[in-house]
Amino acid sequence: MDVDVVNMFVLAGVTLVIPILAFFASFYMWPAAIIHVYNCKDVCQLVSAYPGNPSGPAFLPKHQHLLCVDMPGHEGTSRTDARDYSIEGQVKRIRQFVESVRLTKRPFHLVGTSMGGNVAGVYAARYPNDLCSVTLICPAGLPNESLFVERLRELEKDQELSGSLDPQAIPLIPSTPEEMEDMLKLCSFVRFKIPQQILQGLVDVRVPNNDFYRELFMEIVGEKSRHSLHENMHLITAPTQVIWGKHDQVVDVSGASMLKEAVSGCQVDLLDNCGHSVVMERPRKTAQLIMDFINNQHNTGSGSNSKKLS
Repeated sequence: MDVDVVNMFVLAGVTLVIPILAFFASFYMWPAAIIHVYNCKDVCQLVSAYPGNPSGPAFLPKHQHLLCVDMPGHEGTSRTDARDYSIEGQVKRIRQFVESVRLTKRPFHLVGTSMGGNVAGVYAARYPNDLCSVTLICPAGLPNESLFVERLRELEKDQELSGSLDPQAIPLIPSTPEEMEDMLKLCSFVRFKIPQQILQGLVDVRVPNNDFYRELFMEIVGEKSRHSLHENMHLITAPTQVIWGKHDQVVDVSGASMLKEAVSGCQVDLLDNCGHSVVMERPRKTAQLIMDFINNQHNTGSGSNSKKLS
């Protein structure tokens, strides 16, 4: 009888231990297993800076190993010291991530849009051996004029703050439904009639984080970061693709010509009827252009000693 009782407890204990062990194994080992997979698959790392969920990755081939790095403003990554929000600070954090997941074993393709394009470009200049190629989508960090820049200057002039900008009046950081509608018009070429309730909902989601957005914005338009890409673009040696909406009102499309002149062999793809939010307005076309570029680089390098996409 005692033996039966002991066996019953042993059986019950094993029954409880197995799911607990399975949980801990999945919790601690699964992320490492996912990261390890990149050793046998193509790697495409996407660095996105648009304050929302980019649609582009959904149209990329499923066999690609895609790593989407959470940039400041997307609300997934813990916020750090304000000094880390500079372009140089963000480049260093991306590098730390790359080293942590051991992506440096083989060159990978890097993609960045807007602020992320600035970060990706400076990363390519700083760490050329990490990359097989890079795609910059309407990147910030260039000294070009645009409607957005004009508005900032008008605000500075109207507020008579001796050239300093009132953080409360930044067009890309709306606090009311009307300001949200203006921001969407500024960022997008396509005009949508958005119901007032939706605009209010979008504002309600963003307003609690607006102080952080202002802090981030003031850092990346400061003297240290404003023209980071322009200061480093001549150091980019990786095959480079530039994608830009022809009707971009935030970062003027003339920046594409600057990059083409400064970066050897730079490929430029301009999109008709598209504004600044390229990955939101033209996600399928953007994904197609990126994959065509990667495949062309892969085919070109397969018969030479050029870097090969991992």
